[in-house]
Amino acid sequence: MKTIHNSNVIYSFKPNMTPIETVESGEVFKVMTNDCFFQQITSEDMVLNSIDHSTLNPATGPIFISGAEPGDLLRVKILSINIADHGISMIAPGEGVLAEKAKNSVVKIIPIKDRCCHINGLDIPINPMIGVIGVAPGDGEWGTDSPWKHGGNMDTKDICEGTTIYFPVRQVGGLLALGDLHAIMGDGEICFTGLEVQGEVILMIEIIKHKAVTWPILETSYATMVIASGETIDDAIKAATDQAVEHLASGLEISWEEAYMLASLTVDIRISQVVDPKKTVRAVIPKLILNTDKLIRSIKGF
Repeated sequence: MKTIHNSNVIYSFKPNMTPIETVESGEVFKVMTNDCFFQQITSEDMVLNSIDHSTLNPATGPIFISGAEPGDLLRVKILSINIADHGISMIAPGEGVLAEKAKNSVVKIIPIKDRCCHINGLDIPINPMIGVIGVAPGDGEWGTDSPWKHGGNMDTKDICEGTTIYFPVRQVGGLLALGDLHAIMGDGEICFTGLEVQGEVILMIEIIKHKAVTWPILETSYATMVIASGETIDDAIKAATDQAVEHLASGLEISWEEAYMLASLTVDIRISQVVDPKKTVRAVIPKLILNTDKLIRSIKGF
């Protein structure tokens, strides 16, 4: 199995990136990742101001997928996520939902053992997830700290082992990159960090030809989710809802009005993160209503 090492990273997603490796559609491969601090935090006495900010949020890649062309869809299956035996959580002054109350820099190095993290006398089951994963955008440049239509820093806790994420291809080869693993993170990532960890991810990528979508789509065991971002939570909710209603209408072959009504009865809007430059939510469509295969089949090309 091919291993893609974490010494080659990017700090922004842009149209013209030089790939570090090539994989074939259907190939299984391993990606090594750095934590979001690039392993600079080695002591609880350290503060955010004492580290090199130019190396924050590295994403391993980009990876060229042979045969992927603009107008295609990438199906990225997350086969496994293995993480280090400890992670970092931090409060940074002026950051997070309660920024005005966050006056002090606080760092915790939190041990992970037996599928639990151990903090404040609590043994909390972990749920390893990928914070940053995306492809080259159609235009513009997006830092790895920000989410958008290409993916990026979506910080969505359902992007975990056993799920599948679909990305619109906007450049030849797709150019996938990923990093910023978390051992565990609550919806919102409210204090500015999850439990930040190094790790390795085993993926399998397939190309679905001639399928055009606006936002990444995530498939779990029970739902299909549209992950969308915006300047505000309201903007993100509107974008995710709009796409979810369109998918219901085309997938079920019903009118927009019927789909809009059905969405109000069955689709959940969940917050992913509220601390990045853009805010992210997901619209959760139960597979009982519309399974992912049928949804993908109904998507038209350019």
